[in-house]
Amino acid sequence: MNIGFIGLGVMGRPMAGHLIAAGHQVALHRVKEASQALVEQGGKALSSAQAVAKASDIVILMLPDTPDVEAVLFGPDGVAAGLAPGKLVIDMSSISPIATKDFAKRIEALGADYLDAPVSGGEVGAKNAALTIMVGGKEAVFERALPLFQTMGKNITLVGGVGDGQTAKVANQIIVGLNIQAVAEALLFARKAGADPAKVREALMGGFAASRVLELHGERMIKQTFDPGFRIRLHRKDLALAVDAARALDLALPNAAATQQLMNAAVARGDGDKDHSALIRTLEALAGGGN
Repeated sequence: MNIGFIGLGVMGRPMAGHLIAAGHQVALHRVKEASQALVEQGGKALSSAQAVAKASDIVILMLPDTPDVEAVLFGPDGVAAGLAPGKLVIDMSSISPIATKDFAKRIEALGADYLDAPVSGGEVGAKNAALTIMVGGKEAVFERALPLFQTMGKNITLVGGVGDGQTAKVANQIIVGLNIQAVAEALLFARKAGADPAKVREALMGGFAASRVLELHGERMIKQTFDPGFRIRLHRKDLALAVDAARALDLALPNAAATQQLMNAAVARGDGDKDHSALIRTLEALAGGGN
């Protein structure tokens, strides 16, 4: 297929790389030094999002936040200006479900199709083509894109209509964020109470409290190894999406809001670019210790 890929960050680079390795013609925008290897692998760097859309049957976005997606789609020299009927836009960013529905309407008015397909699995999942992909859109359009999703991920689900993929991703981030806070509080409690948090974690891994967060991030918290798999700054953004959507729905999400506030504090302390497991450092500071 002729694929366009815009957004070549920590996640986007390996995702685009898998598409190139699978034999697709991949047009790229925003190629920087870190993503130059994609051109060497066979990708083609183009000067604008509009040029990518003109050269591609399917355009994939992997961008940081809602305003970034809107600017790339509808700004000067944006994707929308290069679309034609029958083309497909797939937004794999994690953005507002409400804005997603509006973007889809505007793209579909041009005769093109739209899917929202945010991912979970972090940098490791992207590199290993093992991402979980949560898709919103029409079933026939999903089937068209499925071979591409299978090149980048393993657990691929059509959740429902446009916007439902983003809703699933926000739900995912609520669960992960609150689990990180719970594990951090538990391990901090264990240490302050005089127990070895590593041994406490080992004991808990055999019981009902066991989880991937306790397994992976609990170990990071104990070893204080916070190189980012997923940055606190980005998780804070996702929880802000949850809190904003809750306000629009007249819905109370008290613990999501509290975790977002802790992440605000972590960013204020300079930990925004550390892994989200580093949230324990903010709790340690609240307890009168930590860095």
